[in-house]
Amino acid sequence: MFTVKLVKRDGKLVYPDDKSKLNYQIFLDKLSDGQQVEVFMGLTSDDGSVAQLAKVHACIRELAKESGYTFDEMKIIIKQHSGLCYDADGAEYCKSFADCSKDELVLAIEACIQIGRELNINLA
Repeated sequence: MFTVKLVKRDGKLVYPDDKSKLNYQIFLDKLSDGQQVEVFMGLTSDDGSVAQLAKVHACIRELAKESGYTFDEMKIIIKQHSGLCYDADGAEYCKSFADCSKDELVLAIEACIQIGRELNINLA
């Protein structure tokens, strides 16, 4: 699995840093001749606010504390419930909250509120 963000410069999509370029090369080296890859492209949106990030993390912390899950376990549960995870080659990958749009963060906050209701925790 390989994920990268590219930047358009001079009419071309280029790597934003050397680490991204190296990760691509490592991915490419692992492919065998004739192996097919599937590529998805979309525009990134960084319009999620700091307030939304703080709210989702505070909700996750409260849910974890009250449910017995660790913070990281609850974070994965919230990402799964809000559609931020996907399966590829038998492994699950989840989008970072830092890379989410405001709409995606709204979904994550709503997932927290819904799970909170099921656990009798008022997060609204």
